[in-house]
Amino acid sequence: MTPQANPRDLIENARKGGYAVGAYNMHNEETTEALVWAAERSDSPVFLQVGRAIIPHMGVARAFEMTRRVAERSNARYVIHLDHGSWDEVMEAIRLGFTSVMYDGAHLPFEENIATTRKVVEIAHALGVPVEAELGKIPDAGQNVNWEDYYTNVEEARRFVAETGVDYLAISVGIVHGVIPDLPEKPINIQRIREIKAATGIPLVLHGASGLTDREVQEAKAAGVHKFNADTDLRHAFRKGLESVFAQGDRQLEEAMAEGRARMIDATMEKMRQYGCAGKAASALAA
Repeated sequence: MTPQANPRDLIENARKGGYAVGAYNMHNEETTEALVWAAERSDSPVFLQVGRAIIPHMGVARAFEMTRRVAERSNARYVIHLDHGSWDEVMEAIRLGFTSVMYDGAHLPFEENIATTRKVVEIAHALGVPVEAELGKIPDAGQNVNWEDYYTNVEEARRFVAETGVDYLAISVGIVHGVIPDLPEKPINIQRIREIKAATGIPLVLHGASGLTDREVQEAKAAGVHKFNADTDLRHAFRKGLESVFAQGDRQLEEAMAEGRARMIDATMEKMRQYGCAGKAASALAA
C-alpha cells in the first residue's frame, strides 16, 4: 500500500530542479485510474485534485476515499489535494487525511481574504499540512474581461504572503478556467510572474493551464511556477475516447470508459513530459 508523498518535497524538488508538478482533477473511478496510471508509467510525481466539479457530485469524503483507494494500490508518488476549498471543505479535508489543501478566499475582499487564509494556515500548519491560496481573479472560458483588472497585484501578493504564511500562491496572469475555442491567443504575462516571484519568494501555481502553448509553459516554469493545474485538456481526451466508441454504434459503457481512460492516460503523460516532472518520482521519494 503506497502512502501519500510529502507535498512540500514534491514542490521543493521541482523548484530545485527547474520543473513543475502537474495537478489534475479526477471525476470518477476511470479518470482517477488514468491519472494514477499515467504517473506510474511516466515515473512522475502527481497531485490528485478533488476539485469543484466532483464535490457536488459525490462530496469531499467519497471523492477522497475513491482517490485514495486507487492511488494506494499503485506505485505512484502522489499527493491528494483539495482544490478551491471553502473553509468547511478545507477543515473536512484535513480531518479526512488530505496532505495538501487549497483554501480559496479570492472572492473575498482583500483584508478578509488575508484574515481567513491566515486562520486556515495556522490550523493546517499545526497538523503539518501545507496550504495553497489564490490572489487575483481567474475568469471562466468565454467571459469578457479587462485583463488588467484580473492580474494579481504584485504589492498585494507581497503583503498577502507575508501576513498569511501560505506555502504556495496561485496567481492570475492571463489564464482562464477552461479553454477558449476560436479566439485570438493572449499570451500569459511572464513578466508579472517574475515580479510576483521576486516579491513573495514562494513557489507559484498556475490554474487553468489547459490550452497554454509549450513556450508559455517553459517560460512560466523559468519565472517561478512549479505547479500547474490542468483539467480541461484531459477531460476532452476522455470525452473523445467515449465518442469514438459510441460512434461505432451501440457499445457497452465499459468499453467506452476504457477507451476514454486510455486517451486520458496519454494526454496526462504528455502534460507530465511538458512540465518536466516525468522521470522525477524517485527524487520525490528520496526527499
